[in-house]
Amino acid sequence: MKIRLHNSKTRMKEDFTPIDDKNVRMYVCGPTVYDRAHLGNGRPVVVFDTLYRLLRHVYGADHVTYVRNFTDVDDKINATALARQKAGAAGSLEDLIHERTEETIGWYHADMDALGALRPDHEPRATEFIGAMIAMIEGLIAGGHAYEAAGHALFRVRSYKEYGALSGRSVDDMIAGARVEVAPIKEDPMDFVLWKPSSDEEPGWDSPWGRGRPGWHIECSAMADKLLWEDLKEKLSVEAQRHSHEFDIHGGGLDLQFPHHENEIAQSCCAHPGSGFAKVWMHNEMLQVEGKKMSKSLGNFFTVRDLLDQGVPGEVIRFVYLSTHYRSPMDWTAEKAAQAKQTLIKWYRQVGLSKNDTEPYRPVVDALGDDLNTHEAITQCHALSNAGDASALRGSLHLLGFMDNGVPDWTRVKGFSDAETGLIRDLLQKRDRAKARKDWAAADRIRDGLRAAGVAVKDMKDAEPEFERLEEFDVNLLDALWGE
Repeated sequence: MKIRLHNSKTRMKEDFTPIDDKNVRMYVCGPTVYDRAHLGNGRPVVVFDTLYRLLRHVYGADHVTYVRNFTDVDDKINATALARQKAGAAGSLEDLIHERTEETIGWYHADMDALGALRPDHEPRATEFIGAMIAMIEGLIAGGHAYEAAGHALFRVRSYKEYGALSGRSVDDMIAGARVEVAPIKEDPMDFVLWKPSSDEEPGWDSPWGRGRPGWHIECSAMADKLLWEDLKEKLSVEAQRHSHEFDIHGGGLDLQFPHHENEIAQSCCAHPGSGFAKVWMHNEMLQVEGKKMSKSLGNFFTVRDLLDQGVPGEVIRFVYLSTHYRSPMDWTAEKAAQAKQTLIKWYRQVGLSKNDTEPYRPVVDALGDDLNTHEAITQCHALSNAGDASALRGSLHLLGFMDNGVPDWTRVKGFSDAETGLIRDLLQKRDRAKARKDWAAADRIRDGLRAAGVAVKDMKDAEPEFERLEEFDVNLLDALWGE
């Protein structure tokens, strides 16, 4: 099948052709692990998890490599650990930093697992790749693209003529319109830090420029190059090996486009002349809450864990994310969450009728192949549900990340198996279709048949009908009614 993706760098929707279709490679910027993931952080995880699932469906699970990093060396992490130490926490600052990052990575995994996100093939930690970062910086300095100053290593932005192509701005416009850090050690205000010195209290590693730690941008360049090129190049086709130090897709939130992704491109392409780094760049838009920017001062700031602890199922959060196209701003509202929950209750109860996944409905796959149009994919799932095609609906939901662990407990009806629940849901839909065509005799026959089989149905005004098992429940009568 054909996949078309919007490439942020060309600003066009393009046919996606992997460099090597036996080794499709994707890198997505992961979290800086100093605190819980907020609701906005969860959106790129679900967006690119859905793309990962699509790529695995099309090219095969063994032919896709997905890397998402953890930034575990950062000034915010240091500050959090220092605050703990000042509050009386035992251990050295280095111990407290390690403790904090381990704790936060554990939180992140638990929260993203709850959203139905598959773990990437590799989840590198920045601290594991310091040697690769130092080597890349040394190469940049040797090539005239970076310089040393007062224990720092800085990238010489004007040495890369294409700088600004991703964000569509010139260097001079960026200086005029953005706040840039002007420092005496910089040759140019736009130059950015590749390496910076560490105090005795801060984490640090020995380097040619003294004991220090990497800047943020170099981390992703080094990890992507190591895991998606150096470690895989022997497995690539002869043609793919000609695309030295390149991979297929780089993703992240729109807030990372500048300066992070712009800087990644510059330093990677200068470190490996002739390389294009990532072939396709994808960015998801930002998230609002109830029509406003998420902010602690407005009282509308939520972490994913906040919602989970409030009883909002992870599947519901995922559904709300996917209801809006990834390149459009999305608005989280309580109303959307409530509607999503009702829809999923209906669908999960319906798919209980089908015990085995089939292939996903082709229009669902085609919608995802059209620049990850999850809104259209969900529309097609509604059509499957309305048509009573539980088997195709189950396969489609699995592709969208909703069936990895079967039917969740919160959608089950007490006293019924998943198959019995699905059978009752299917009969209720048949009753609804009969009402729609004003076939009152057929609708009454299903109502009376359910009652005779020991199923009490209560119609709800703005929600799916509720039903419960009576003492006289007889599944054989239920089967007979469905077969009429």
